[in-house]
Amino acid sequence: MRALLPLALKSAWNRRYSLGLTLLAVTLSVTLLLGIERLRQDARDGFAQAVSGTDLVVGARGSPLQLLLYSVFRMGEASHNLGWDSARALAAHPAVAWTIPLSLGDSHRGYPVLGTTSAYFEHFRFGDRQPLAFAAGQPFAGLFEVVLGAEVARKLGYRPGERITLSHGMGGEGLAEHGDKPFTVVGILAPTGTPVDRTLHIGLEALEAIHLDWQGGAPIPGLNIPPELVKKFDLTPKSVTAVLVGLKSRAAVFAMQRHVADYRDEPLMAVLPGVALSQLWELLGVAEGVLRAVSALAVAAGLAGLVAVVLASLDQRRRELAILRANGARPRDIFLLLALEGGAVTLAGALLGLTLRTVLVLGLGPWVQAEYGLVLRADWPGSGELYALGGVLLAGLLASLLPGWRAYRLSLADGMTPRL
Repeated sequence: MRALLPLALKSAWNRRYSLGLTLLAVTLSVTLLLGIERLRQDARDGFAQAVSGTDLVVGARGSPLQLLLYSVFRMGEASHNLGWDSARALAAHPAVAWTIPLSLGDSHRGYPVLGTTSAYFEHFRFGDRQPLAFAAGQPFAGLFEVVLGAEVARKLGYRPGERITLSHGMGGEGLAEHGDKPFTVVGILAPTGTPVDRTLHIGLEALEAIHLDWQGGAPIPGLNIPPELVKKFDLTPKSVTAVLVGLKSRAAVFAMQRHVADYRDEPLMAVLPGVALSQLWELLGVAEGVLRAVSALAVAAGLAGLVAVVLASLDQRRRELAILRANGARPRDIFLLLALEGGAVTLAGALLGLTLRTVLVLGLGPWVQAEYGLVLRADWPGSGELYALGGVLLAGLLASLLPGWRAYRLSLADGMTPRL
């Protein structure tokens, strides 16, 4: 068998162009399979790590998933707000340790503006209960001060001390601006890999201040309240989008959820972030299945090409295999030789596919994070990727048995007899 291996390598080198193309097909199909699996897993991890340490998200009664997507991930739209009195009553409940009110609705050059309080920088957690950190500056303290997420500052080139204006409404072009009440950048948050990076943070009072002379989504004609006079008005917010709640004991989470559902002053609901995310993955399960099926078909096509190339080469290698038989190679040696050849191509394609996936993640990861807020990790393959690689190797080995079995059936005389 040892003598067969150098001959097999020389034979493969003589067919390097056809085998090279087959290897390329297997490599690209494995890259697609592993890339989809990495994208799927990192997307799940990114959503799961966007908020941690929060026991409940409280908002107006409606869709739990819609409330979570809008308040935490800045996706979609909120149907209704909850009253400020309800938010204060929630914060005063004996079982509540802290609350973070959130108010959304305005934007700046396509990035959402979040109105909140200083409790946001004190209690908000992401990832593995990591607190927010400042790359520069400090939290807002004055009325017209803003703290930027890392992506906002990086992509728009802002630094502490610069002045910016906010737009009324979310996204799109042609939004009316609160141009008469500019904000000063006082802080820039360190990158988190969450929607925080794509958010501008201001105080709830500031959000009220810029809308004093607005009504129905437009400025009130003939009324203009300058920034230096806004403090003379009551800037207590009338409502907020949602409230993040941290409890003194997690054992009280279901009792608190029932308390919110039975609240009499207005219809509210309390959402467990983990449960709402489970609903999201159930909705996306079909799409995930389709992506996996497409990548599996790509791998199957690559392996089918491998089998086709090896089978097609058997007619050209009949004399070669007969000479090997004449030099003492047994039928099972020929079988193993062909099977190992296909297995070696599959193994090489799997390793090259893993390498190419890693290179693409390293190269495109920063762009994907900047454009879509999704953090791609180029770390050791996870369990899903290892299972996928194992499946590819097993399928490639099984597929290689067919050319080996075909070569096993060829007799010595079959290769020595010239065809007319």
